[in-house]
Parts: sequence; C-alpha cells; structure tokens
Amino acid sequence: MTGRCGWIDATGGISGDMLLGACVDAGVELAVVQAAIDRLGLPEAVRVTAEPAMRAGLGGTRVRVEADPTDVRRTLADVLALLDRADAAVRDPAAAVFRALAEAEARVHRMPVEQVHFHEVGALDSIADVVGVVAGFASLRLDRVVCSQIALGGGRADTAHGPIPVPGPAVIELLRGHDAPGVGGPVETELATPTGVALAVTLADGFGPLPGLRPELVGVGAGERDPVGHANITRLVVGAAGETGSAADPTGPDPREDHEAVVLETNVDDLDPRLWPAVLADLLDAGASDTWLTPILMKKGRPAHTLSVLTAPEHIAALERIVFTGTTTIGLRRRRVTKRALPRETITVEVHGHPVRVKLARLDGEVVNAVPEYDDVAAAAAAEGVPVAVMLDRARAAVQDR
Repeated sequence: MTGRCGWIDATGGISGDMLLGACVDAGVELAVVQAAIDRLGLPEAVRVTAEPAMRAGLGGTRVRVEADPTDVRRTLADVLALLDRADAAVRDPAAAVFRALAEAEARVHRMPVEQVHFHEVGALDSIADVVGVVAGFASLRLDRVVCSQIALGGGRADTAHGPIPVPGPAVIELLRGHDAPGVGGPVETELATPTGVALAVTLADGFGPLPGLRPELVGVGAGERDPVGHANITRLVVGAAGETGSAADPTGPDPREDHEAVVLETNVDDLDPRLWPAVLADLLDAGASDTWLTPILMKKGRPAHTLSVLTAPEHIAALERIVFTGTTTIGLRRRRVTKRALPRETITVEVHGHPVRVKLARLDGEVVNAVPEYDDVAAAAAAEGVPVAVMLDRARAAVQDR
C-alpha cells in the first residue's frame, strides 16, 4: 500500500461532529468546511465553529454546528437533492453515507427506504457533519482510509421514539451491512452514533489497526460528553503509507499480493433490457474493474438479472450513484473480497506492417498469457482483407517470435 493514508481511530467512539473535529484538528480549515456546507443552499442558516477541548486529560478540538431552529423532516430524496449542489468530490461520497443511513433505518423500522424520515440525518447538524467530513477528507487528499474497531458503548440512549439500548439498532445495522467491526463498552453511555458509524463504514476502504505509514498529521476530535475514566475522542492520523517489503524480503511487495476489493450487487426485474449495455459501459468508465449480469428467477417466477460490479474501494461512491440513477433499483449489497491479479503490461507488435497492442500477464517473470487487442486486430484484418481469426493467429505468432 502506497500513497496518502488516513487512519480513523474509533476505539474511543465516533460521531459526525467528533470526526469533523478530528479533521479540523488535523489542519482542515474551517473555511473549507463552511464553504462546502454553504454550497448546499440550505434555507436555514448553518455555521460551524471550533474550540479547544480536553477529554480525560487529552487535548483536542470540539466542533459545533449552529443552526436556526426548524421543523423540517427530510427524506433521503430531500437530502440527495441538496447534495446535487455540492462539488463532485463531496457529492458522491456524502450521498453514499446518507444512503447507508437510510437503508439501515429502513431495516430497523421495516419500511421502504423512500418512506424513511430521518430524525438524525435530516437534522441540519448531521447534514453539516457529513458534508464537512467528506470535504475535509478531500482537502487532506487521502488515497486510502482505514478505520479501527469501533467502540460502541453501552446502557441506554434517549431518542425520538423513546429510550433504546446501546448500541442502537441503526448502528448495528450499519455494522452488519458493511462487515465492520464494533465492540460494546468500555463505558455505559453511547459512544458511536449512526452518523459517525455511517461515515466510518462508508468512507473507510478497510478496517484494522494503524497501518504502516509515516505520520504527518494527527487530529483529535472531542465528543460532547466527558465520561469518567474514558477519553471520548476520535483520532485521525494522516501520513504517507510505506511499502510492504521488509528486511527479510528486500525485493519489496510480491506483485501477486492480495488486494482488497468490493463487489456491489443488486437484483433487478423491471429495467428495460435495452438499457443494460449503457449501464455496464458507464460503470466501467467510472472505474469498475469488471461488471456483469447473471440471469436469475425471482419470487413468483419473475425473470430478472443480478448486476455485479467488482471495484476498488475508492470507486464505490461513484459506481453506486450510477447504479441508483441508471437502473430501477433502490438498494445495493456490498461484500468485501480478496482479489489476486498477476502483473500485466502492454506491448506493441508489428503484424504485416500493422501495429497491434498485446496485453501480457506474467507469473514469476514468465509470460503465462498474451491477449492481442481485438480492435487493433480487426483494423489490421480489414486493411489486409483477411478474416479476423487469421490476423489474430498472426498476432499471436508475432508475440511468440519476440
């Protein structure tokens, strides 16, 4: 793993304002956060402030969102309409966070996603928290984000529906839906809010301890409460990720090393089939490693398709947006997979005077697969007036003769 990495330390808990505080404490300018919020054109006035704070003897930054009182209860569609005004770097990741929240709430309340009225997400402070964090991550230019195990707390919490056990149902659904690790305790109070957990599970490319990196920035976001014996903070550590090679392996990382990938899936039974080619093409153009359709039979014998999209984690938000806007689905499944790929290169060979690109895959330095580029082969075949199959054989022979 190389590039610029951010590690979210949620072992003390996490909320939207705590993660935003960690961003500001790490050096993100408040003006950047405020500008991202202002672009939404909210009808209510919203202002973000920051101040130093201490939690269990540790210094950090406490961020507050000041907003005019409002009785507005926003649906997912309402929030997404607001996000359409945001910069592209903010819009797609923030939309993914809100969709994750809506899906979790829908499962908790046993209702369709479009009928969910947010109590927390629709609130102005939560909208500001999500947009501010996403803008902060963009400002920090993170290539990869890793999150620790999330401390959830315990006891009971007051909600609009009355007291509920901690961790709350929406938090559990968010963890379950994204295969994310959480742990109860260590104190009897709510340490992880739905907004904070949604940010973590949506923006993180993986979960685990502090990865190998050279720390450059450290931000500490302070929570509202200061429980005895517990530092109610979220930390953000930012730095350059190091190579995975070691003294025992001076050649560096194995080119066949496993890479984390994500498969997005959804079942669709009511889309005009003529639209599928464009959807698949758009997904590949947006960064998907691969995408495919599998014919299935759904309940009552209805013919349908499972759309599958294989992608690196950093493309999830953009690809989900294409699926939601280009198909009729209102929900997606995610599962993390391990992908192993051989190192590849592209060479050009000359076939009867025509350049043809060829993709080579190597195993232990030996070429184990050579695939001529079809478009180049077809163009050469047309120019020579021979079948494509004949020109394909010639291209393969040219590779053998190198």
